[in-house]
Amino acid sequence: MMKRRIVSIDETKCNGCGLCIPACHEGAIQLIDGKARLLEDKLCDGIGDCLGECPLGAIKIIEREADAFDEEAVAAHLQELSRKKEMEIVNKHNIPCGCPGALMKHFADMDDEVDNHEQGEIKSTLKQWPVQLSLVPVKAPYFENAELLLSADCVAFAYGNYQQLQKGRAVAVGCPKLDNGNMYVKKLAEIIKENDLKKIVIARMEVPCCGGLQSIVKEALNLSGKNVPVETKIISIQGKMLQN
Repeated sequence: MMKRRIVSIDETKCNGCGLCIPACHEGAIQLIDGKARLLEDKLCDGIGDCLGECPLGAIKIIEREADAFDEEAVAAHLQELSRKKEMEIVNKHNIPCGCPGALMKHFADMDDEVDNHEQGEIKSTLKQWPVQLSLVPVKAPYFENAELLLSADCVAFAYGNYQQLQKGRAVAVGCPKLDNGNMYVKKLAEIIKENDLKKIVIARMEVPCCGGLQSIVKEALNLSGKNVPVETKIISIQGKMLQN
């Protein structure tokens, strides 16, 4: 214990808005029972980045006896917070009140269904839900012995023949520019490791940032320890297949 500067939160003023939480780079402040609270003294560096974020002035810096700031403990804490956040996203498909697209469905007999579509309407070839890479279950039945189409989300809008591209394949969709690439790598590595994939087909746009999908697949294969054939299809911004 030592006397040092440290955060103090007045719970009588705190309304639980949570604005202080992202301002704390150490993750030392979290909402507990509707109030912002300092989790452990050793996680607070006493600098006070969170001060200006409280609209009610419930946070201030004081001097008192406290455990010394511990950078190693902060690193471990941030890693655990990151892991929990990833798991919340991955397991969201199990939440009944979540998005319908997050509920796992496998249309195994879809091709045998009677086609009630109107004349001229293109029939969907999708055989699963969800499709977002962050939401798909690692051990979904549609991954086993399947070709996996890892598609940039823009491809479905640009490429007119997308229904044929996804036909007969398991689908995972993502954006390497807007989403968390590291999370994608870990998730894809788990899918590759836990299932016997025949092939991974990358469908990406011609723009440079979309090339991140290829890097994600390469890193995921290295993490998984498996060797799965990879094929890349590149779509132009006008919707033409440039590489097949």
